Amino acid sequence: MASADDSFDLNLAAATLRSNNTDVAILLKVLSTQLAPTLGDRLRVERAGGRFHKSDAIARVLIDMGSETFDAVLEGPVLRCSIAHSSGGIRIRSETVGVDEWIVRLLGALQGEAAHSESARQALEKIVIGGPQ
Repeated sequence: MASADDSFDLNLAAATLRSNNTDVAILLKVLSTQLAPTLGDRLRVERAGGRFHKSDAIARVLIDMGSETFDAVLEGPVLRCSIAHSSGGIRIRSETVGVDEWIVRLLGALQGEAAHSESARQALEKIVIGGPQ
């Protein structure tokens, strides 16, 4: 992953991830499956279905990475993504972003964590270069 231009690597990884998972529901499932062991309780997955009928389909993914919370909500075939920034546990701002930007920024946050966490580095490698699901 080391290169002179890490942002290029992240953009390339995001494009690869999107092209391999054109269905946004599958994209969310792949991301949550690959990140769950690394992020633990910082990854929250909400399933589709009502109070009494739970589904395996993912309706929402929330990921806490430092001072940022990455939120992806599946509304039919559309994936609505936002990134919230907090300071001292208080949300300062939230911005709506496109799926590609959301993925790039999430991978960037994961890359920052990978600098000091072996499990984060392995999760990032799985996402970027592929690996067993």
